[in-house]
Amino acid sequence: MPESRKSSDPRKYLDPKVLSRIGRLEVKARLIVEGFISGLHKSPYHGFSVEFAEHREYVPGDDIRHVDWKVFGRSDRYYIKQYEEETNLRAYLLLDVSRSMAYPDPPRPAGPDHPATKFEYGAYVAAGLSHLLLRQQDAVGLALFDDRVRTFVTPSSSPSHIQTILGEIEGSALREKTDLGSIFHELADRVKKKGLIVIVSDLFDDIERIQRGLRHLRFKGHDVIVFQVLDRDELTFPFRRTTLFEGLEGHPELLANPQSLRDAYLEELNAFLGEVRKVCRDSRIDYVRLDSLEPLDVALSAYLAKRAGALRSS
Repeated sequence: MPESRKSSDPRKYLDPKVLSRIGRLEVKARLIVEGFISGLHKSPYHGFSVEFAEHREYVPGDDIRHVDWKVFGRSDRYYIKQYEEETNLRAYLLLDVSRSMAYPDPPRPAGPDHPATKFEYGAYVAAGLSHLLLRQQDAVGLALFDDRVRTFVTPSSSPSHIQTILGEIEGSALREKTDLGSIFHELADRVKKKGLIVIVSDLFDDIERIQRGLRHLRFKGHDVIVFQVLDRDELTFPFRRTTLFEGLEGHPELLANPQSLRDAYLEELNAFLGEVRKVCRDSRIDYVRLDSLEPLDVALSAYLAKRAGALRSS
């Protein structure tokens, strides 16, 4: 697996099928966060009373009192002044770029219906949600991490911000092990304003460290969603012949007869997945397990519709 992933068009992660399927849905916050009341896109702050942050293009329905006429005079286009506390929601996409996300290696034939690796599947998740949040005029940021935060993109609600996010995802490197606990603690301290934290990872780390890190994020008042991305091979262990299993993230190689390992492996995996679900449930965190061979448009739209329904009934 090469250290970086270069492409002439990072917008490949914006799969039209996924965008079409989720286009009429919304990403809503379960909890009250700064500038966002659960289920509503209405800010309790007024633009003139807080610090100016950036411009965004005018859309029908915007209050013309906030049009920047100086910018209009220079560009002949309407832009709205956006203020630090005016954004409905601040969301952060936390995407795992550790070595274990490179499975399978060599990759499968690439394509939106069957992403080449777990990382590519996770990249489609992050890109699709970023597009949806920006379409809602919410602010989106990005953190790429392995054993430390490799890239941190400050949230913005500018429509052009999707290019920055996609460019950082496309240029990421998959080479180190994961340290989820430390990452979650660092970001809980780094992200000062309450918002939505979306974690996209295979979560291959010590469950107690994961639990402490997630609790820290929740203690800081963030609404948290966990997407655990796993490969079909990891979920079913379909191997039949004697196989050399490559150890990822510091683990040694193992030459073994898969038949002798399968039952014990699946028992261990299912116990781990059960612990992850329990940790999330106990902390009021949405948990979504994703099979990287499952069509993403189906999985993502089903989750967003379910989340919206749960919020309406709560």
